[in-house]
Amino acid sequence: MATEHVFTVDVEDYFQVYAFEGIVDRAKWDDYPSRVARNTDVLLDLLARHNARGTFFALGWVADKHPQIIRRIADAGHEVASHGWWHRKVTSLTPAEFLEDLCSSRDILEQVSGKPVVGYRAPSFSITPGNEWAFDALLECGYRYDSSLFPIKRSNYGYPMAPPLPHLIHRAAGDLMEFPLTTTQILGKRIPAAGGGYLRHFPYSVIRKAFHEKDRAGIPGVFYIHPWEIDEDQPRMPVSWLTSIRHYRNIPKTMNRLERLLTEFQFTSIAERLAGDGKWFRLPIDSPLSAAPWTPPLSQGTGQ
Repeated sequence: MATEHVFTVDVEDYFQVYAFEGIVDRAKWDDYPSRVARNTDVLLDLLARHNARGTFFALGWVADKHPQIIRRIADAGHEVASHGWWHRKVTSLTPAEFLEDLCSSRDILEQVSGKPVVGYRAPSFSITPGNEWAFDALLECGYRYDSSLFPIKRSNYGYPMAPPLPHLIHRAAGDLMEFPLTTTQILGKRIPAAGGGYLRHFPYSVIRKAFHEKDRAGIPGVFYIHPWEIDEDQPRMPVSWLTSIRHYRNIPKTMNRLERLLTEFQFTSIAERLAGDGKWFRLPIDSPLSAAPWTPPLSQGTGQ
């Protein structure tokens, strides 16, 4: 039997991308023509055609301004989870600011969806080494799981020492389930293969390889996409050549690649995976992919 992987969507509009932070003032977000409702509907239709479920990590700002989007996600049987309120990196916030962002986004998402919100993903995967205090804030705010860690080494994000499969994070305040983004190894180097820009920039075979590896191990891989990544007609921002390539390259190919991925693999939400028997979550201790509980460095957990 094929493994049910996890399909996730980071629900944000095209002008809320971190790469545009220097040219888009958050105070003027209302001035930009929104396209997130239309693009989210396209993704909902796509998942419905393939009888798949997903977890939608939505901004509190989106829930506040466009509550119908969150209701449509929940009414379609998908999980609503938090992506924070303002799409600010964890590394740019104090622990108190982060806690407020966590709790305010969760509160409005629960109010609008009518469902409990127990999952979180940091904008730009920004829970990085030295910011382990964020796990404590998640526990304090009542979250059950996180999906922010990318077990790769990059200059602007990544947590390379994290186990590259779902695992428990031990903290003094309790245990938090972690669903890291999917990676694979090529020529002995661990590389990202979870979707998003990697689905657009890498050959599809890299993404396919990673999810086949998870299939064989019986472990769910975590895939992600943004609504703006399927939108060929979104307004273009006045950014550098390099940022433009990173952000816009191969957007016309995204839908075809998503159709192929959903045809080849089975996908569900994190909530539905958590509701299963849990056998995938704890592998035999001698397994090369053993998901033994993991304790991040407590010495880095103060937030100071």
